[in-house]
Amino acid sequence: MEFIANTLSSTNLSYYTIPVAFFLCMAPNAYAMKLAGKNYDIAHPRRTEEFCAKDTSLDKATVNKISRAKAASANGFETISLYAASIVAANAAKMPITKLNKLAVGYCVSRAVYNYVYVGLQDNRKLAGLRPFVWFAGIWIVMTLFVGAGNALNTLA
Repeated sequence: MEFIANTLSSTNLSYYTIPVAFFLCMAPNAYAMKLAGKNYDIAHPRRTEEFCAKDTSLDKATVNKISRAKAASANGFETISLYAASIVAANAAKMPITKLNKLAVGYCVSRAVYNYVYVGLQDNRKLAGLRPFVWFAGIWIVMTLFVGAGNALNTLA
């Protein structure tokens, strides 16, 4: 634990989390491709869900999981540019490293949890409410990075 605490306070990890976030955007899509099997057509990848829905050998739960995995991937790509911009802003403003690192790692954790909740837990309708909560946690981190960047710049002025 001491090593982690020292690393978070002495090494700027934030830029490294952008490729991690990108991987977390790609992972659900790769999982959907695996589940789709022969229904994944490299020439028409956006039609995977359509092809899976027509395949009578796939059960409805699997087709739904493929659809949710594709949606989780799309959601990640919809937010990654905002996240990357917040990392650049926080670094440019010289936000304190420890806070920056904790928020950057927190964002990646929130995306990993989001993927798991969306793809793995949404068959249970009682757990459906977790997804927007986890999504909001990630967006809250992004906004905290932007506000922290603004605060850091204001203290320099």
